[in-house]
Amino acid sequence: MSLYNSDYFIRLSENKSVTLRDKIFSERTQKHTGFDIFLSHSNLDRKLVEGIYIELTSKGFSVYVDWIIDPHLDRNNVTKETAELIRSRMKSSRKLLLAMSTNVSLSKWIPWELGFVDGKTNRCALFPVSPGSSTQAVFHRSGYLLLYPYLKKARIFNSEDLYLTDAAHSFVLADSWIRRDANLIYNNTNIDVL
Repeated sequence: MSLYNSDYFIRLSENKSVTLRDKIFSERTQKHTGFDIFLSHSNLDRKLVEGIYIELTSKGFSVYVDWIIDPHLDRNNVTKETAELIRSRMKSSRKLLLAMSTNVSLSKWIPWELGFVDGKTNRCALFPVSPGSSTQAVFHRSGYLLLYPYLKKARIFNSEDLYLTDAAHSFVLADSWIRRDANLIYNNTNIDVL
């Protein structure tokens, strides 16, 4: 298993087609009743987050990113209305994924979003991203982040995909966890690093 790296997502963002750019722009005019994923992230990581958004939507997930879906929100001008809209978006999302970049600790919103969803539903996971072009296989968590499983890409049973894990050989296909609330399973099969 291996982590995605930030260069990969930034390239996705910078090299998107005009059609994809228009599709992302049109998301703000769509009526959304729910999402598969609420993507919690640092606002300092816009290109990275747009790349993650492109990757996840290409896998068929509906993804909430505040500045894509609700661009009128101002993170620097917090109001009760802003907080209520974010709460409603979290409630209408199946899962919360936290984009783990080097800027996570600088966000004032992330702890609130993670605490809200974890306290209400325990439907949270981490999406670690290696800095630059490095392809790390290990993700080091500490503190309360140890409570959450995390996503990795892997080849398991001859299939390459995104998996949720919390320990060696404990995994579930991300699609099954996000859409069907499947639990992690333990299996001692060989997991190939991509």
